[in-house]
Amino acid sequence: MKYYINKTTDYQFDEAVDKITIALKDVGFGILTEIDMKATMKSKLDIDRRSYKILGACNPEFASKALEMEEKIGILLPCNVTVIEKEDGKVDVSIMDPTVAMSIVENPELEVLAAEVSEKLETVIARI
Repeated sequence: MKYYINKTTDYQFDEAVDKITIALKDVGFGILTEIDMKATMKSKLDIDRRSYKILGACNPEFASKALEMEEKIGILLPCNVTVIEKEDGKVDVSIMDPTVAMSIVENPELEVLAAEVSEKLETVIARI
């Protein structure tokens, strides 16, 4: 089962990060966290990697609804977005598919909400 929505782009790495951030903002998501895996792996393990960022995206309206349905849903929030520089110079942008992530909760109301969020995120990926 594919657990993400993605697109490979010809953007430079930083440009891809900017594009996905703007596209997410356009549909009501903000970036709560940004983890620079390249820098982390270098500083913690002295491993050189291509550019790789994990962005924690959140739409407060959807998050609030999810919290009303499932108190512990924060374990699955925010929606993680990865921006990964590939060996060929292209940049892959992937977003966790909320329908897959929320399906483990087995709450039909939450599944409906996850489908709505997934539609928004499909739109985001299509825009970049």
